[in-house]
Amino acid sequence: MKKHLPPRTISVAPMMDWTDRHCRVFHRQITRHTWLYTEMVTTGALLYGDVPRHLDFNEEEHPVALQLGGSEPADLAHAARLGEQWGYDEINLNCGCPSERVQKGAFGACLMGEAQLVADCVKAMRDAVSIDVTVKHRIGIDDVQSYDFVRDFVGTVAGAGCKTFIVHARNAILKGLSPKENREIPPLKYDYAYRLKKDFPELEILINGGIKTVAEIDEHLKHVDGVMLGREAYHNPYLMAGFDARYYGELEGGCYPSREEVIAAMLPYMKRQLELHGDNGRGLRLNSMTRHMLGLLAGVPGARAFRQTLSDSKKLALGDPALLQEALARTQAVQDQ
Repeated sequence: MKKHLPPRTISVAPMMDWTDRHCRVFHRQITRHTWLYTEMVTTGALLYGDVPRHLDFNEEEHPVALQLGGSEPADLAHAARLGEQWGYDEINLNCGCPSERVQKGAFGACLMGEAQLVADCVKAMRDAVSIDVTVKHRIGIDDVQSYDFVRDFVGTVAGAGCKTFIVHARNAILKGLSPKENREIPPLKYDYAYRLKKDFPELEILINGGIKTVAEIDEHLKHVDGVMLGREAYHNPYLMAGFDARYYGELEGGCYPSREEVIAAMLPYMKRQLELHGDNGRGLRLNSMTRHMLGLLAGVPGARAFRQTLSDSKKLALGDPALLQEALARTQAVQDQ
């Protein structure tokens, strides 16, 4: 029997080198119901690598989705099966990453040019697991600007049983732009995602790309089923503090955890992780967790002092999570001046 899960009204995008398990636990202290996604994990990493290292996560992360990168249906089916066995709530296929390394593996955004192959991959994964299989994609590749392209892609993949599409509303430029430039230079065309929802009302359509404010989220939700935040959720994570009340009807009166409460909730987790994996400085380092928290006080007086304290290499080397409390105290001292 499937577990009861909140709708994907709000989610945080899979971001390489950012949304690791420590980041997701941190985000979970701010919002209980927002969907969280792993960094992309390639099928090769699961077929030939250290599976626990790639798939272990913390129980408090639910709902959490595993994003896979690959283009071989049988390999993706195997990886999806592992994801379900490990306890993930969703399997997501990456059809949006434009990096050259990913292209060399014949997956990511270049898969948008092979809709039938994506459909075959989706079918293989759906046959292998009972949890949802979803696709994250762009609206086009290179100079293909026609809405018809993404409409036909979604239609073909939906024919294989995919019900949820996460639309990064930009083209992916496969040659000539870096991944960073691909997140900024191609123009956003939110109307393409809106049109997909009109053309496929039975599908769940989520929108992604350049979304930064609650007002923008509210506007998008008039047209699509959900909003996926990317960099803003990472650099300004406390934006998500009101999401459970606003979008999931929880916490009457709009109460949500304070920044101080978020820090207090992270301390026992960090201590436990260092005890389990610290290995006298050769394993997990304090910075692996604190780096995700640098933006917690974004926009608050004293935020710079907070970031500076958490970035002090000498203090980080001591491996004491109490550094968070010191950073907060420095912030409060600035505010009291």
